[in-house]
Amino acid sequence: MNDTIKLLRNHRSFRKYKKGIEIPEEQLDAIIRAAQAAPSWINGQHYSIIAIKDQERKNKMAELCGNQPYIAECSVFLCFVADFHRVKVASEMHGKSFQIAGEADLLMVAATDIGLCMQNALTAAESLDYGTICIGGLRRNITATSEFLDLPEFVMPVVGLCVGVTDVEAPVKPRLPKEAVYFEETYQTDVKPLLETYDQEIIPFSKREGFVSYTERLAKFYDKPYYSNLTEQIKERGFLGGK
Repeated sequence: MNDTIKLLRNHRSFRKYKKGIEIPEEQLDAIIRAAQAAPSWINGQHYSIIAIKDQERKNKMAELCGNQPYIAECSVFLCFVADFHRVKVASEMHGKSFQIAGEADLLMVAATDIGLCMQNALTAAESLDYGTICIGGLRRNITATSEFLDLPEFVMPVVGLCVGVTDVEAPVKPRLPKEAVYFEETYQTDVKPLLETYDQEIIPFSKREGFVSYTERLAKFYDKPYYSNLTEQIKERGFLGGK
């Protein structure tokens, strides 16, 4: 096992940061450039990254994301947005129409590009001894967040990343058994015994969730839509047959 694999397998999510500590610009630059090095579909790089450093703006972002205090505490909050504005500009530059506007594939392309890009940023930050946590709450209120970030049409907030100096230790949570997520040749559906075993293993690590099992937490989470009016808000940004 080399140092890179050790770093990846030691990932933890941190929800407490030392306030008032700025990340040196050269280190933030290294994190962003590492993020940009990620692969993307047709090298389209269908994302942009907006850094929130100002304390008042971090406070507001924490509110927009569902009152998550670690956003206000961290050194910098990176907003990863699906970006097809550049595609629109490129189309206009070459006299082409943006024919795929509104196609569902836009979401899949952008989500994949953003996932790869953000993982690079996360790994780079952790290699510099910073703590991180991914924030899906950036999608909680897409319309208000888009206005706050001044996003144009065909650009939409997808996920955020807190980066900062950690104020507490955090354990490495056990993951699902490899056999539950890795198959050869064809998909295997008989995962219930593996889930039952994992349920017992994860409970001691789920204090924040109320010491519930993995399957119970998932079942409750997906019992109803988590974010209301999400489809309508996505359409407002020009996706899914919107503008």
